[in-house]
Amino acid sequence: MSIKKIIAHRGNLRGPDRANENTPDALSHAMKLGFDVECDVWVIDKKIYLGHDLPEYPIDITFLLDNVEKLWIHVKNVEGIEYFHNKNSFNWFWHEEDKITLTSKGFIWAYPGQQPIAGSVAVMPELNNEGLGDNIAICTDYSLKYGNENR
Repeated sequence: MSIKKIIAHRGNLRGPDRANENTPDALSHAMKLGFDVECDVWVIDKKIYLGHDLPEYPIDITFLLDNVEKLWIHVKNVEGIEYFHNKNSFNWFWHEEDKITLTSKGFIWAYPGQQPIAGSVAVMPELNNEGLGDNIAICTDYSLKYGNENR
């Protein structure tokens, strides 16, 4: 089976890497290797930050604009939703533990453990040893593994 798109979860390539994930360098490196990336984005007082649990790494909007075609933006707070709501060039979403959510571009983003859902992005299939059906993409911490199998 060939996955159409591999999305590097928080820029991870070889497994979870808390020290480096969601950093601009990790995201840029994964994109240079040809992967899309899922990144966690916060907006606080109209300033943009990367970070999963907290807003850790300040970035400029140009970082997002320059990489808009490769980004899957997981908005982490209400101000972020308000900020991205009418910015149609970005593919963003918000969720917590919903079984699925739709991104702003209409893609089905499936929470880990919810596969198979045809036409969806399978998120972290390695966590539940999920088989992959007719997915449009996978989002994984093991991008290089899946990338090597499917390129």
